Amino acid sequence: MAGLSGMRAGIVILPDQRWAEAAGRWRRAEEYGFAHAWTYDHIGWRDLVDGPWFDAVPTLAAAVGVTERIRLGTMVASPNFRHPAHFAREVTALDDISGGRLTIGVGAGGVAGFDNTVLGGEALPPRARVDRFTEFLEILDPLLRGERVTYRGHYYTAVDARGTPGSVQSPRVPWVVAGLGPRSMRLAAKYGAGWVTTVGRMDSIDDWWRGAAAAVRRFDEVLATAGRDPSTVDRYLSLDSSPVYSLSSAAYYTDALGRAAECGYTDVLSHWPRAESWYAGDEAVLEEVAATLRLST
Repeated sequence: MAGLSGMRAGIVILPDQRWAEAAGRWRRAEEYGFAHAWTYDHIGWRDLVDGPWFDAVPTLAAAVGVTERIRLGTMVASPNFRHPAHFAREVTALDDISGGRLTIGVGAGGVAGFDNTVLGGEALPPRARVDRFTEFLEILDPLLRGERVTYRGHYYTAVDARGTPGSVQSPRVPWVVAGLGPRSMRLAAKYGAGWVTTVGRMDSIDDWWRGAAAAVRRFDEVLATAGRDPSTVDRYLSLDSSPVYSLSSAAYYTDALGRAAECGYTDVLSHWPRAESWYAGDEAVLEEVAATLRLST
């Protein structure tokens, strides 16, 4: 969906419903005209950990079967519970199953939460999380290009890992790299086909939009320092990290698209309305938004 100001719109569908219900959401995401659809990649997430909750990889594989055109991906996969050598196999399979419709959102992982503790580990401080994330990407990148990798780092070891047959997409599955700090932004500039930010939680919606504008300016500075052509990197804004849920009304959503475009973003992300708790909303608003944006394209 390319709506007002040429902005591409995406939808995030939490993996919190049995497939009998979830399948219709993925199918409708494509029918509504969204440019991309995503799901969370967690073993469990916040107070929804008690379920139901389902894994991202089979969810995306199933989503391929009920869609034909829409791009699909994780928003975001992280090193909190994944090893890059195994994840490369999963990504390679998803890219093959989807016929090259896969985009992988990747990030350093949350500071705290269920994913950090369920396997017996502990949450890492911010610097260590980015160190681990760097190793994760350094192994994942060549494997998705079909190469062999031997790597011994502080957090990961890979011994003669294989990437065959490589990605359907060339040179590999595209990444959208999450980051707000300078080191994560540099990783996005190095590896990303796109960069995504949540800006950070703020009490004031005006402060949040100022933060969104400041974040994209900082990222553009990082791109310039890295010598990366800014036209080759998309900029994704997760609207629902703001104090106002993006699908609270069609009018608010339309305004948010315009403001995101003014800030310099190319893509926005919203969450499928849930009955309660996180991203609580009305699916009728989603339907109204889809109808409105189709008229503007």
